[in-house]
Amino acid sequence: MPHATAATPSSGHRPRWWTELPLIAVVYGLYATGRLLVHENIPAAVENGLAILRLEKALHLNAEHPLNRLLTARPTLGIPADFAYASLHYLVTPAVLIWIFRRRSAAYRAARTWLMTSTLLGLAGFALMPTCPPRLLDAHHGFVDTMAQYSAYGWWGAGASAPRGLSGMTNQYAAMPSLHVGWAVWCGVLLWRHGRHPLVRAAGVAYPLITVLVVMGTANHYFLDAVAGAAVMAAGALLTRPSLRLADRVKDRTRAVFARMPASVTPTGSTFVSDGCKTSPGERIPGRRTASAHPSDASTRSAAEALSLIHIVYKRQPPTRDASGAPCSTVRVWTRPCWPPHSAPPRRSASPSSPSSGATPSRRRSRPTAARSCCASSSSGSAAAPRRRPRPWCRI
Repeated sequence: MPHATAATPSSGHRPRWWTELPLIAVVYGLYATGRLLVHENIPAAVENGLAILRLEKALHLNAEHPLNRLLTARPTLGIPADFAYASLHYLVTPAVLIWIFRRRSAAYRAARTWLMTSTLLGLAGFALMPTCPPRLLDAHHGFVDTMAQYSAYGWWGAGASAPRGLSGMTNQYAAMPSLHVGWAVWCGVLLWRHGRHPLVRAAGVAYPLITVLVVMGTANHYFLDAVAGAAVMAAGALLTRPSLRLADRVKDRTRAVFARMPASVTPTGSTFVSDGCKTSPGERIPGRRTASAHPSDASTRSAAEALSLIHIVYKRQPPTRDASGAPCSTVRVWTRPCWPPHSAPPRRSASPSSPSSGATPSRRRSRPTAARSCCASSSSGSAAAPRRRPRPWCRI
């Protein structure tokens, strides 16, 4: 059943735990409620149990009697077996599910769907074939209820693994199939497939086998019940992929319905910082994209207007005006040392105070001495930008 635990394309990210918990709780609630609502047809359940017992004798499968006699005669084996039957499926199954969620999140969605699908199939088996467990048959069939025999050592009573006094809250004639074995098979497959340590993989093999021995030794299930539990898990594994595709299809249609709803319109005079500015590929500073009334408007737009707009967006300061009245501001962006294109970096000339003979020009590269201003580039005839202290980086 590797395909039931493999990562799916839509399961690359870890699902959110606050959505998984309600989903698991709803499915388990449906399972528990459905098991209680199944009518306990006791005569039919007893007849089905006897039919299974006769079939096993015809197939020479009589492992329940020797195991039951062993646990009845030896309390050192019977009491731990009763504790295992009453508690392990409530502890190990959620622990493996949480482990898959945290450590193998890519396979979690498929594993969870496999478990839920198989559980619902088992619920259908309870409804279609109510079966009396061996411990509830007449005493002349040779079975002893170990749960009732050792009930003083645990919290259970006469109602199998149900707490003492709550036996009426469970359906005791739901033995076919054995979901104790089915859930143990699910845990074993996941531990074997996704476990990396040899002990983890060994536990994946041992846990289902121990569960089969426990459910038969405590006279809660027949051997064919255990086989049916494994078959239910196999059927659930086959239905995992179709269930995931159906869930994805429903999710996509739901998203499409919500996508057709009218989106909210941004009001005029929005206070968003971007203010309509976008960044194109290869552009470090975003600029406004507006529709132009004339093709030449884009080429005639001055650099001062673009820089002014950027200055308003990032600095939230009003731009200044140059001599011609055009908006002007200096946007300071730290870049690498910049030099005129297609020209070598200038070299510092000898100082006037230095002697003329034997003076060698310094090889130290000169640095930009002034910040470029849009005022100097946009207005003709304006004064040159003032010289400033050299810095290791030029500010444009």
